[in-house]
Amino acid sequence: MSAGVKAYAAVDLGASSGRVMVGRVGPDSVELTEAHRFPNRPVRLPEGLRWDILALYGGVLDGLRAAGDRSGGRLASVGVDSWAVDYGLLDGAGALLGNPVHYRDARTEGVAEKVWATVPAAELYAATGIQYAPFNTLYQLTADRSTARFALAARVLLVPDLLTYWLTGEQGTELTNASTTQLVDPRTRTWAHGVADRLGIDLALFAPLRQPGDPAGTLRPEVLAETGLRGPVPVTAVGSHDTASAVVAVPATAERFAYICTGTWSLAGLELSAPVLTEESRAANFTNELGLDGTVRYLRNIMGLWLLQECVRAWGEPDLGLLLRQAAAVPTLRSVVDAGDAAFLAPGRMPERIAGACRASGQPVPGSPAEVTRCILDSLALAHRRAVLDAARLADHPVDVVYLVGGGTRNALLCQLTADACGLPVVAGATEAAALGNVLVQARAHGLAGDLPALRRLLTRTQPLTRYTPRGDTGRWRAAEARLAAR
Repeated sequence: MSAGVKAYAAVDLGASSGRVMVGRVGPDSVELTEAHRFPNRPVRLPEGLRWDILALYGGVLDGLRAAGDRSGGRLASVGVDSWAVDYGLLDGAGALLGNPVHYRDARTEGVAEKVWATVPAAELYAATGIQYAPFNTLYQLTADRSTARFALAARVLLVPDLLTYWLTGEQGTELTNASTTQLVDPRTRTWAHGVADRLGIDLALFAPLRQPGDPAGTLRPEVLAETGLRGPVPVTAVGSHDTASAVVAVPATAERFAYICTGTWSLAGLELSAPVLTEESRAANFTNELGLDGTVRYLRNIMGLWLLQECVRAWGEPDLGLLLRQAAAVPTLRSVVDAGDAAFLAPGRMPERIAGACRASGQPVPGSPAEVTRCILDSLALAHRRAVLDAARLADHPVDVVYLVGGGTRNALLCQLTADACGLPVVAGATEAAALGNVLVQARAHGLAGDLPALRRLLTRTQPLTRYTPRGDTGRWRAAEARLAAR
């Protein structure tokens, strides 16, 4: 390894797969390679949908072993990020009380209305800045409070904090992920005690807050023995919400940009210095999540490539490359659906549900897999357009360019359609953006000099970027928006 270059392991867990990546970072170099990838398959039990957290932890250990093999057994640090909102409950001895509940589980149906009876939705947004989603941690905790396992709980650990605890034996709550719970004040960047008190939620159940870059312990001797790593190996808190890490890896060179983090979800919005807590922002369902170095991720959640993933699963896993080529030949905007509609949240029968939504809105009903795929991609591009333009208007923050990172960068058709819909250039950056941001935060904590803009300048010098120029005017996209609004 070159002088000044250190190896870091990024544990990056998405909603459909996990991976452990090795990042080699120096003052003028960033190289990311995959050490191990493993599936994330939720399990439907009689009591509901659950994460197979033990299988995920096993995948993490396998990945750290592979990362050690790639780095001669030496790692400068390990960092963990994952999806948001879900958590594990621990008893007083630190033992897990059952598998964490999946955010797509039905247990939170109707819970939000019960919460709003005590803290009205407008007051809740003004205090926390978090958009309404039926699976927000606040609603999950409210649903959980009547269960026997919750009565035994002494600690709530969000998923990346739970895995970090198993790796180190130390407990903490990383801030960027904590901000998604709807229990953090985005202005003070601390717990929203007033909200919690009114709802009877004991914030002492959460471990102390950590900032990205804070030490999170060292790998336990048992972990070192199982992975073959040579200790001590520090574990560093990163932006443990995968979107927070992905936004770190947005290769922006100026302030007037929007970003879209694509994967199972699309997270589209702006990076701001202060939250937007207006009633208009709440009505538009924008969220104010916390990011690195005092930033706010002002964004909208869009259903994302989940729609296509579910269709591909229903079709028996056809060749995706061929499917996308066939979709490119389907006329643009023939049919579109609202990609943010909660009707698409649950798994199962996605092609039929998309066809039904088109039928109900009086549009041509897509029949073939290529037509359904084109409907999905057009709908995602349209949702990206609406999110970017709405965010710019609500935050009074002009946008000159859109950066797209994550799994969607592999989909050139989606990237081009997003540029066409927004009427702005789209620059596609890192596919593994969350892992890349995870590694950069670790590297900075362990000696790499630079603020957030400096980290991004390093990315623009070292990572391949693809630019998509918008084609035509945006009139047909405005017309498609009007069709959806008229439903």
